[in-house]
Amino acid sequence: MKVKVINGPNLNTTGRREPDKYGTETLDSINERIRKRGEELGVEVEFFQSNSEGALITEIQRSWGLDGVIINAGGYTHYSVAVRDAITGTISTPFIEVHMTNIYARESFRRVSLIAEVCRGSIMGLGGDGYILALEALVMLKKKQQVQA
Repeated sequence: MKVKVINGPNLNTTGRREPDKYGTETLDSINERIRKRGEELGVEVEFFQSNSEGALITEIQRSWGLDGVIINAGGYTHYSVAVRDAITGTISTPFIEVHMTNIYARESFRRVSLIAEVCRGSIMGLGGDGYILALEALVMLKKKQQVQA
């Protein structure tokens, strides 16, 4: 099984940026925890982060045929129709949306996710642990798919 983790703008500063909201764990540390959990589950995990909308779209498009994608689109979640369209274009690949904070407990403009409707599920408000839960959810979905086949 192969899964990609895509992180959007400003997530490279996780651990330093607004630690009261995002905590002090770095993105590298979160990725290492995901990689280790992936090994335990027999999942190969790739990681990608960019502050550029176009680079995120290209990486989403490259995800065609993977067993799943975990995406934290950062600020692009709330207004990027182009990111949403890219996810829709790879609809045979299940996407799980992750947010470290609870977007519904934040500013009103953050309470709208343009990508939620085109993702298989959303996990938010659990910090870095949300990525682990998303990985486990993708494994569960794959097993269900295999049983149904």
